[in-house]
Amino acid sequence: VQLQASGGGSVQPGGSLRLSCAISGFTSGAHAMGWFRQAPGKEREFVAAITWSGGSPYYADSVKGRFTISRDKAKNTVYLQMNSLKPEDTAVYYCAASLGRTPYSDNYYLPTWYDYWGRGTQVTVSS
Repeated sequence: VQLQASGGGSVQPGGSLRLSCAISGFTSGAHAMGWFRQAPGKEREFVAAITWSGGSPYYADSVKGRFTISRDKAKNTVYLQMNSLKPEDTAVYYCAASLGRTPYSDNYYLPTWYDYWGRGTQVTVSS
């Protein structure tokens, strides 16, 4: 199983980026996908999650209304559209896949709930 995140970069405050996470190696499909981020000196934090069927998206309060998670089943890809970016959004962003051994609604925000992780992509928001 491989998850490959891409789309990071440097933008000015107020700008936009779209992150992609391409998934390969699943024979039966993930149950849910998540995006997390980690800033220097901080713990990894939840950003957004969605079921593989495309339902029940969840967002961290800090990104609600600015970020949108979506998935394209045909392309085996999950996206994170990030608008109105702020300097505090600067971090390495990681995508993750969960097989869903325990309920999504109770666990989507926990890094330990996810079974597979991609390598991160750097997002820098600075003027």
